[in-house]
Amino acid sequence: MDSIKLDGHKKVLGILYVISAVLTITGMLLLKAILSMVFSIALDKADPDDRVIIDMVLSLVQFLPYLIIIFISVPTLIAGIGLLTRQAWAPLFALIMGCLKLFSFPIGTAIGIYAIWVYSEDHKLNASGK
Repeated sequence: MDSIKLDGHKKVLGILYVISAVLTITGMLLLKAILSMVFSIALDKADPDDRVIIDMVLSLVQFLPYLIIIFISVPTLIAGIGLLTRQAWAPLFALIMGCLKLFSFPIGTAIGIYAIWVYSEDHKLNASGK
């Protein structure tokens, strides 16, 4: 595979990273809104003893979407933007994020496999000196 085609694959991977990060951020914010509505309804209908438990669970659950956004979506977005702007640090960071995306079945797994394939081809191209 020549370097021009590989650059095209890196651009596609950058676009996939940006799209998946934006969709994850949107989904997590939507999940946060839904959970807030469900817990507010549960708090209204709960007994005073149950309210303490629901409030404790709510305090733990309300930060989960934000943690996913901070630790998964933002680095993926940064890797995608780095690939699209051809930053020197972006290929390694995108490969790391691709390996982490393997655990996000099925879409993240496909993106992770694609990322590993792109960078294994890049390594083969650089090793052969073409």
